Amino acid sequence: MSEHESESDANATAGCSPEQPPTEALLREAEDRALRAQAELENFRKRSRREYEDALKYREIDLLRDLLPVLDNVLRAIEAAEKTADVEGLKAGFRMTAQQIEKLLESHGCTTIDTVGNPFDPAVHDAILQQAAPNTEPGTVVGVASRGYRLHDRVVRPAQVIVARQE
Repeated sequence: MSEHESESDANATAGCSPEQPPTEALLREAEDRALRAQAELENFRKRSRREYEDALKYREIDLLRDLLPVLDNVLRAIEAAEKTADVEGLKAGFRMTAQQIEKLLESHGCTTIDTVGNPFDPAVHDAILQQAAPNTEPGTVVGVASRGYRLHDRVVRPAQVIVARQE
């Protein structure tokens, strides 16, 4: 047996060749990579959870920023009401404030549910009263007690309506 053959036999029994690192070193390296990947994944989960919780916690901030000027106008109107007896001017001020709120709601995807003259729809209307309404088809909405609102395709609050009944 030559010296070269005995060296290859020794390497074969050790489980490695001169070009390859020992199996134990490969195993340690693979375990280390697996632990690092697991730690990275756990950090990613924690960071994602924290970002999600922050998004939930502060989700209304844009709406609030838009509402604050409306509140300022209401407070100014109250202050003006204390100093003047001009009822028509106050009504006009509150009408403008209501329009400002409606525009703000629309800009956030919140729209008014159609009511008067439309057929009663239990998915978007809440009937609070039925009354006789001449020349009106039974089941038609003839009055509104409170407006209903929809956010995109979801009902926020159904409209409380008065429905024509069969005479």
